[in-house]
Amino acid sequence: MSWIDVGHIEDIPLRGARLVKTPVGCVALFRTSEAEVFAASDTCPHKGGPLSEGIVHGRAVTCPLHNWVFSLETGQAQGADTGQIPTYDVKVEDGRILLDGTALAGRSAA
Repeated sequence: MSWIDVGHIEDIPLRGARLVKTPVGCVALFRTSEAEVFAASDTCPHKGGPLSEGIVHGRAVTCPLHNWVFSLETGQAQGADTGQIPTYDVKVEDGRILLDGTALAGRSAA
């Protein structure tokens, strides 16, 4: 993997999100606890809602448009909803958030 430093963990509020713009689209970084960060597509597959503006709870995010809930671990929709969002490897080292650049390079821009 090729890791890209995308900021400090303190740049994201607890139970909040931050958007990272990449050459292939926007990726949302979600902070669920003191040192836990997840990375996923910012776009809900239902109606294109901005997941970075959704509600982060547990290890999930709720879309702000129609309340679809997605696991931040797997990207899978929860409950009666069907669908999935892409997720990306991310880690925190010495307070810095590192995103897997290899996975982003392989993602389609379409």
